[in-house]
Amino acid sequence: MGELIIAFSNWIWGPPILVLLLGGGTFFFIHSGFIPFTKMGHAIGLLRGKYDDDLAPGQITSRQALYSAIASTVGLGNISGVAIALNMGGPGAIFWMWIAAFVGMATKFYTCSLAIMYRGTDSAGVIQGGPMYVIDHGMGKKWKFLSYVFCIAGVIGLLAIFQANQLTAVIQAVLIEPDTMDETVRNRWIIGIIMMSLTAVVILGGIQRIAAVASKMVPFMVGIYFFTVLLIVFKYYEGIPEMFKLILVDAFTGNAVMGGAVGSVIIVGARRAAFSNEAGIGTAPMVHGQSKNKEPIREGLIAMLGPFIDTVIVCTLTALAILLTGVWQTTENDGVKLTLAAFEMGIPVVGKYLLMVSVLVFALSTMFTYSYYGHKCANYLFGADKADYYNYFYLITIVVGAVASLDVVVSLVDGMYAVMAFPNMIAALYLAPKVRAATKDYFSRMQKK
Repeated sequence: MGELIIAFSNWIWGPPILVLLLGGGTFFFIHSGFIPFTKMGHAIGLLRGKYDDDLAPGQITSRQALYSAIASTVGLGNISGVAIALNMGGPGAIFWMWIAAFVGMATKFYTCSLAIMYRGTDSAGVIQGGPMYVIDHGMGKKWKFLSYVFCIAGVIGLLAIFQANQLTAVIQAVLIEPDTMDETVRNRWIIGIIMMSLTAVVILGGIQRIAAVASKMVPFMVGIYFFTVLLIVFKYYEGIPEMFKLILVDAFTGNAVMGGAVGSVIIVGARRAAFSNEAGIGTAPMVHGQSKNKEPIREGLIAMLGPFIDTVIVCTLTALAILLTGVWQTTENDGVKLTLAAFEMGIPVVGKYLLMVSVLVFALSTMFTYSYYGHKCANYLFGADKADYYNYFYLITIVVGAVASLDVVVSLVDGMYAVMAFPNMIAALYLAPKVRAATKDYFSRMQKK
């Protein structure tokens, strides 16, 4: 079964999904008038809350929506995902992660604007937003099957199995050194059960509690991780120019990949960027669709900051820590263990503990938000009265993820992400003219104020 999952993931992450995410994102980037560059300042200004409207329909503020989205993206995708990218695609994969991030900003602008523009209601009459409702209300009944495809893949792909797996790995590597395989398995079960219990306390309180916790955890987790990685970067600062040169050269030569396959480097970069910032996958529109906001474009502008923070800033710092310490060439480690090796070399004695704290907070924050995404997909498929059962299924799979194989876990999540991307991107491309027209109208009105 595991081999089938890995084979499916490798197959679906071929040229079609690459064209869809990078090609579609490039279209949005140009179609919007290069909005990630031209309106970045306005987007940052919106975070001050000047235009917040507590009376607008929705459940959370736009700032809380952004923090919740970042809580799900600034996580193990940045710590472990970057390490996986370097292992599979070499330094050049980081360049293509940057490219994917900038076009991803445009993608998030479109998809999250549409999430407000085409909101719907669930079976309990509660206002909801997300790709499934955009398809329903923006594209019509003949496209409804895409909503089901998105939600079925979301119920599986948005499980926290990857986070559980990697958090368990780093806790064992730092705190516990089992002597036998039986001890390793037993410890994984114990850690998995503890993670499940911590997650249950938050997610059973609904989106308001998730958003409240995320808004407090995100600044803390980003701050401590920034501080730790910058210590490593400053220690090896003389090698920074050489590392950037290596990233750029390898991006177009593929020297770190067997056979110099540049196409493989691009695919790895796009795949890991999608896992890192989720642009085009359709998760962020589900939480931004709950914002108390009557202005779709305003929500889209706030949402597009996510990929910049996540991939351009945080992933780059992680990549520099791994590249500057040289552990990507000198160890057999993969995933979070490779990042752990960089921290141990860059900050002897305490580095591994600082990383463990970061991984703990990152993983838990992601687990909290993913539960909401999956719950929302279950709500659409089975109705509001049955959706809560998904939370219990979600909690059980955290324990499963803690004891499962990394290759299978990564492939299952990647495969379902790709399936989710097709309905989400098709809807965004189909409705792109609506977003462009609304953008012109919004900025025309802003100029008159």
